[in-house]
Order: sequence, then C-alpha cells, then structure tokens
Amino acid sequence: MNLTIDQGNTAIKVGIFDGDRLVATNRYEKLDEQQIDQLLDDYQISAAILSTVGNTSKLPLDYLQRACPRFLRLSAQTPVPLVNEYGTPTTLGVDRMASCVGANYLLPNTNLLVVDMGTCITLDVVTADGRFLGGNISPGMAMRFKALHQYTSALPLVEPCENVPLYGNNTHDAILSGVVQAITYELEGYCKNLSKKYPGLSLYLTGGDAFYFEKRLKISIFVNPNLLLVGLNRILQFNA
Repeated sequence: MNLTIDQGNTAIKVGIFDGDRLVATNRYEKLDEQQIDQLLDDYQISAAILSTVGNTSKLPLDYLQRACPRFLRLSAQTPVPLVNEYGTPTTLGVDRMASCVGANYLLPNTNLLVVDMGTCITLDVVTADGRFLGGNISPGMAMRFKALHQYTSALPLVEPCENVPLYGNNTHDAILSGVVQAITYELEGYCKNLSKKYPGLSLYLTGGDAFYFEKRLKISIFVNPNLLLVGLNRILQFNA
C-alpha cells in the first residue's frame, strides 16, 4: 500500500493506493504525528511520497521520513516517467509535474493539456511521446474575485454561483460574469490554438474548481480531482 501526500496552498490531501487502485482519500488542514501513525496502521503502508509547493510547517516532515518504511520527497531531481523539457526545472512546481505524470499514465500516447484549477490555474502541455513542454500560470477563480475587491475601493467581493450571465447589468453580475467567462474563454482558447500544433489534444482538468468549469466548457474534457495523487503514486512506483 502506498501513501501519497500533496501539500497544496490551502490544504493537505492524502491518497492511499493498493497498487494502481486509489482506495481512500482525505483532506487535512494540518497533518500531525498521531494522524500519520493512524494512516500507517490502518493501511499497512509500505512506501510514501510527498509533494509540497511551500514550506512543510503543516506536517512533521522528520517524523514522516522516520515512520515510513520507504519515503520519497518529490523534487526537481526525482526521476519521473516523462522527459522534462522545462527551461528551469528547479523552479517548476512539483505539483505540476505530478499532475502531468498522472494524466500521461491515464491517457498514454496522447497529446495533453493538463489544467489544475486551484489557487492558481496552471496549464501544461505533455506530448504523445511523453515530453513535458511547460505551460502557463494565471490567477485562480477565487484569487481573481479577491483581487477585484481588495485592489479597488468600491467593488464587492463576489462568490461563484451556478447561474452566470453572459454579461452583467449590475456590478455583482458584471464581476461574476467577467471572472467566470474569462476563465472559460481562456481554457477554450488555449485548447483551440494548441490543437493546431498538437493534433488530437485532450484536455484534462483537476483541482478544486474543475467540476465547476466542466459543464461550462464547450469542448471534450476529462476531469479527475485526484489526478495529482495518481501522478504521485506513479512516480513512487517508477522509483521503486
């Protein structure tokens, strides 16, 4: 049984894998030694992998390394089953690489645009022959709403909802439509332009806002909220 841990910007997400099969997931604001012991005992963990985009103050890293029979912390130096053609690999977020490994594992031999819709929106291109080319980073949905409110003196803080107009006839709806429609057109535009260069391009969405935008996109997509965990498990297996 493998333990995969993703420490993101807002939460820690944990996945338990029996071989290739994801058998359990959980989210934590903070992971302590007792919770780690519980996971190790409940699932008889034989190996663990950690991906973190920031500091590790929300989990006891030293204890995790000692407690797990085999422990791997994902870094730019970790071997992965993709060819990394990013110009500055040490600055590449390991979460981006893990999600791309997961998408490539689930849809092999396919040109991919892998989009993580979390605090930030990251878009990364993986070719059918297994090359990670890089991508783009833009503010996530919540960040865009907060920026409009915090960097102006009069605009309200708007929350996303299901019914989004094409344009707004009041300030609330103008902000709502402006943010949601902009992200929708952004994703559709990238897919349209990249498909010209990479035939048969498939869009893979993950992250907290993935399902919110799934129904708004007028293109064929795959959605997997656990894509990063799948990628971590694949990397752990690759390094066995």
